[in-house]
Amino acid sequence: MQDDETSNGPDAALSRRDFALLTGAAGAAAMAGPAQAAEVVETDVMVKTADGTCDAALFHPAGKGSWPAVLIWTDIFGLRPQFRDMGRRLAAQGYVVLVPNPFYRTRKAPVFGDAPFDFNNPADRAKLPPLTAPLTPDAVTRDSKAFLAFLDGQKVTNSKAKAGVQGYCMGGPMTMRAAAALPDRIGAGASFHGGGLVTDKPDSPHLLVPKIRARFYFGIASNDDQKQPDAKDKLKAAFAAANRTARIEVYDGALHGWCVPGSAVYNQPAAERAWGELLALYKAALV
Repeated sequence: MQDDETSNGPDAALSRRDFALLTGAAGAAAMAGPAQAAEVVETDVMVKTADGTCDAALFHPAGKGSWPAVLIWTDIFGLRPQFRDMGRRLAAQGYVVLVPNPFYRTRKAPVFGDAPFDFNNPADRAKLPPLTAPLTPDAVTRDSKAFLAFLDGQKVTNSKAKAGVQGYCMGGPMTMRAAAALPDRIGAGASFHGGGLVTDKPDSPHLLVPKIRARFYFGIASNDDQKQPDAKDKLKAAFAAANRTARIEVYDGALHGWCVPGSAVYNQPAAERAWGELLALYKAALV
């Protein structure tokens, strides 16, 4: 595994479906210890945004208390059982977690239902543009502000602690846009097999680094690194030039999408290691 680090500077609203459940959250080997079971409350919510109303899932530990906020940006397949599981697991570690449907402008989740999706099938690929076209950089910025404001409006949120944001595949660059839009609120960001982190366009996410104050972690898929080997170097240079902190790793043998269970490329050992890195980041930064 290749590892580069730059360390130069510093009540839910509608559609309630509350229930308590026991969920385990196992750390990676680097965060060794027995898996902890915690009671988690899950609620289906509707979040008002500048562009409409977003269906989302909210998770937090049961009982009295308040905890740091975390926003999860999904991959291209959106809010579905795998990301609900992820929200539960993270909440069991002591966080208030919101997993929105990024495609709410077009369709409620789950946007693809149970039907299989084949990227080699033109008919399946044709389903994507209507979903992704509204997700402009400005739209992602507006959504980020609305989602964090919603989290901060929850009684269970510790708004004095910094918030976290994490994203997968297309959600990777969204984490950077969120952190740049809310530099005083977001203290940690993580991107796993993020796509389009570095482009040659004037709105490339890596150009936002000077606006970011959050500590970042980037887990890069080995095949993404093969396709764009200079992306990690440009990311590292951007954080160094802005005197910001980022850790950038290439996960050898882990393919694009490796963190999400149920996919053909899911790599459990690598996914657990990435989860451990995420928890370590949040433990250090969301204070």
